[in-house]
Amino acid sequence: MKWQTSKRVLAITFLILAAGLFWYFANLLSPVNPSGQAPDVLVHIAPSSSTAQIAKTLQQQGMIRSAAAFRLYARCQGLDNQVKAGYYMLNASMSTAEILNLLVQGKTAGKSFTIPEGYTLKQITERLAAKGFIREQLFKDLLKNGQFKYSFIKDLPPGENRLEGYLFPETYTIPIDSDEKYIINIMLAGMDRQIKELKLADKAKELNLTLHQAVTIASMIEREARVERDRPLISSVIHNRLKAGMKLQIDATVEYALGERREKIYYKDLEVASPYNTYQHYGLPPGPIASPGRASLLAAVNPAQTNYFYYVAKPDGSHAFAVTYAEHNANKIKYLK
Repeated sequence: MKWQTSKRVLAITFLILAAGLFWYFANLLSPVNPSGQAPDVLVHIAPSSSTAQIAKTLQQQGMIRSAAAFRLYARCQGLDNQVKAGYYMLNASMSTAEILNLLVQGKTAGKSFTIPEGYTLKQITERLAAKGFIREQLFKDLLKNGQFKYSFIKDLPPGENRLEGYLFPETYTIPIDSDEKYIINIMLAGMDRQIKELKLADKAKELNLTLHQAVTIASMIEREARVERDRPLISSVIHNRLKAGMKLQIDATVEYALGERREKIYYKDLEVASPYNTYQHYGLPPGPIASPGRASLLAAVNPAQTNYFYYVAKPDGSHAFAVTYAEHNANKIKYLK
């Protein structure tokens, strides 16, 4: 009877100890600051770091209660040495399990930037520099001379404007430690995706254009159009004038030649000496004058079937199109007040 009592006492004691150890271990895995008010902390996990080194880093930065508990938990979960290197945005209100899951999945801290449609390389560079994402001169050097593995780059004219029009405009989220080459590369990848999805090279060839010429046309459409329905119509004017051997006379090319956007183009501006000035030179400019979006790329190789040779901007941002110069002059009198 006494022996059975002792066994019960030992069993109860063991359960109490086990429960105590479980509670203690669970407490070590709980958030350091459960209030939910803790600030985010950027934590760097260096490449080839061991679980022990990672645990020590996390404890030193106040993200976990116990390095030993982190290591034991990782081992029990079969995640020992499964953490991926990178920068992570962590918070002391996260549990050890949440932190470990984030590190194993490689959900590194990111930063975002948006390149609007119609931006030039100059504007893109200025925007990224203002956000502190790039070193401006290094970025410019890479735009001019950097090596990137995309087929559409190899035949581009050399110079500082080499990649004009090829940094695709959209919103990008990138790792927080991204360097200048990575940022350029991800925008080129965006353009590469559009070229392939839209079958741009094939459609350009059907129009007896090179890919570069198609992107150049798309860039002019991007800078000229203000409403979606006008894009294929403006494209038709460009194609019609090229076929007829007429000068394109597109104001946006003059702005590019001047190096800045203007609210109004004056007659003296039309005399600027530049191969991009389509008032002075026949045919297409040497290359794109801005970064065209998807709709403009599509319009460049799918022009509307029209007899239009002219257009003029209306006050609402849309355009009035004309077949003859007389009709065009009438539209100018009507809309340019």
